[in-house]
Amino acid sequence: MTEKFLISDYDFELPAELIAQQPLPNRDDSRMMVVRRSEQKIEHRYFKDILEYFTEGDILVLNNSRVIPARAWATKKDSPRKTIEFLFIKELKPGVWEVLCRPAKRVIPGDILVFSQELSARVLEQRQEGGRVLEFSTPEVKNKLKKIGAPPLPPYIKRKKGDPRLRTIDLKRYQTVYAFKDGSIAAPTAGLHFTEKTLAALREKGVEILMVTLEVGLATFQPVRVKKVTEHRMLEESFSISEKTAAAINQAKKDGRRTTAVGTTVVRTLESTWTENGLVPGQNSTSLFIYPGYQFKVVDRLLTNFHLPRSTLLMLVSAFGGYDLIRQAYREAVRQQYRFFSYGDCMLIL
Repeated sequence: MTEKFLISDYDFELPAELIAQQPLPNRDDSRMMVVRRSEQKIEHRYFKDILEYFTEGDILVLNNSRVIPARAWATKKDSPRKTIEFLFIKELKPGVWEVLCRPAKRVIPGDILVFSQELSARVLEQRQEGGRVLEFSTPEVKNKLKKIGAPPLPPYIKRKKGDPRLRTIDLKRYQTVYAFKDGSIAAPTAGLHFTEKTLAALREKGVEILMVTLEVGLATFQPVRVKKVTEHRMLEESFSISEKTAAAINQAKKDGRRTTAVGTTVVRTLESTWTENGLVPGQNSTSLFIYPGYQFKVVDRLLTNFHLPRSTLLMLVSAFGGYDLIRQAYREAVRQQYRFFSYGDCMLIL
């Protein structure tokens, strides 16, 4: 095994103060590291400069999935003083959801859970690693969550339960300005930097902006628990590509025009559907795991945030940018005190 296939080689030291806890006042205030693969060079810019890196005819692909307020708290009917935290993962059928709960040992099949006066559930099934299946008193669970739920922020972003100010901020800012289709339990964070003004300016410059939908689920932040990269298996996530998006990207590939993916979810969506005849539109699911050695077929450039050590996201970025260059870029980001992770700064790999 060469070093790039060992999980330990995707580790790095990160001072805790560089983990962004709140978004910047303005989305496009974030810094943007520009990584030039052909020249093996790194530039330090701001996201507001992104128009300089696009020309007429370029393709920009966004993930328009919308984050649901998937974190909520409940008490057991027979133990109303002790609160349990739930993360709503997936609707299995109307009114029946797969969830994660904490502390899980207190939740067993048969328990009745009370989330609010309008929402209760019975525990149907116990699954591994804190997973449970709940049957709710109504099929309108998503609508109820909009009233009582909180954004499903990653655990490295610290929030006090019930803080109304931060809940209001997170409901708006842990969401892209172009989010459209409900379904994700984490934001496609590379898109958080865009504003309506930036998107309009890109269109005016002749950039074609296209949408795909990938419902960000457990696979995106699934921990890697093996020593060798090749032994990891990704969970599946659902996605869809419209006929318009597929046709436009296929034409761009024929013309030799550049396709820029905004985020790792867009990369996995596009690369999962490529065939010798081009992209195939439709709905599907993917468990594609991209790590160094992968040959990219669709994506020419990538905008992404700075990711967690040992994560599949960092491995994908290392595959795209080159292992050594990305290692150098991350060391430089720490030295230059870039803000890391979901609410952090971004990297444009050319």
